[in-house]
Amino acid sequence: MKRLRTFIALAAVPLFLAACGNLSSSSMSSGSNTSKSGTQLTGQSTDTDYEGVIKSGHYQTSKSRGVTNTQDSGNTYNLKSFESGMQNVSKKVFSTKNYVFQEGQYLSTDTVQNWIDRKSKSNSTGLNPASNGSTSASKRNPIYIQAIEEQDYMTQKNNKLSLGGVTVGIAVNSVDYYKKEQYGATYETKIDKATGEAYAKKVANTVLQRMRKKSALKNVPIVIAIYRQASDDSLVGGNFLAYSTNKAGTTSVSSWTALDEKNYVFPIESGTSSPNSNDVSAFSNFKSQVENFFPNLSGVTAQARYSGKTLQGMHVNITTQFYSQTEIISFTQYLQTAAQKYLPSGVPIDITVSSTDGVQSFLARTATEKKFTSHVFNSY
Repeated sequence: MKRLRTFIALAAVPLFLAACGNLSSSSMSSGSNTSKSGTQLTGQSTDTDYEGVIKSGHYQTSKSRGVTNTQDSGNTYNLKSFESGMQNVSKKVFSTKNYVFQEGQYLSTDTVQNWIDRKSKSNSTGLNPASNGSTSASKRNPIYIQAIEEQDYMTQKNNKLSLGGVTVGIAVNSVDYYKKEQYGATYETKIDKATGEAYAKKVANTVLQRMRKKSALKNVPIVIAIYRQASDDSLVGGNFLAYSTNKAGTTSVSSWTALDEKNYVFPIESGTSSPNSNDVSAFSNFKSQVENFFPNLSGVTAQARYSGKTLQGMHVNITTQFYSQTEIISFTQYLQTAAQKYLPSGVPIDITVSSTDGVQSFLARTATEKKFTSHVFNSY
């Protein structure tokens, strides 16, 4: 059964995404005298982040964000990895210096919902194969395409913004979860990487042709990126497999650029190959030091993103059993020192400290910084 799912943004800070900067840093901003008409920009936290678009006093939200084919439990890491990864792919084509980010405005919720549904008599635009009637895991036609998302990239001239390019992400399942009957048990059809990628690349041509039919999208570059979803029981999100840059006016994908990206959970499980032994050792030393000094910890884990064997960023999660505000402050202060000493340098890293009551403190460092900044959340 298919239904619409719209994810609500998590309270925790998403992996590798920076917060928006001050409006006053934007050349299109009216500073403290913010107007409720016209267009403004959010400003940049760093030069590696995109500025966002504010129109008529409101941030331009996506018209179709979070529309997916429902899978029972889901993996919330997939959505975060999908969106942040799309921006990382976009930066290869649309530089943060010359382009401004805008949430997708051209693909509506209804359009995307129909596209990711199965093809049928009532839905000729469905990009997933029609049901063949089988409920056998090996014989049924699975749902390949899990989600489609659009991101727009604007150019600025004479204080006016115009569409400069679009990135479209196509998320393909690694496992298709389904039921043989309503409220019944959940079954799985596994989709190997090669099969899923090939299907998504075929779909990409159709998506490109459909987008070109929209007048605003006829003559702009369109980047299409293919993302492989992680399974529901994975402790990390999926990863991008390939992307294609399609010049203005083109209606078929001519070539693909492969991406060697993967997410890992630290500590590395026994029997799992490690991406980089130095990074694994660095995290192990950090974990040991933290646990030795502060025994009231429930767990220290990390999600690490790699391109090949090169670490791109890390999100550390620490679960505590602290109840005293002074304990939290002391622990956060110690983390600033330990993280700087033991964790890998030259990559963005953030650390979230939380308990059953919620987030207690947060630390972060960009790729160019040496020291971590921190914030302790008050209990009142």
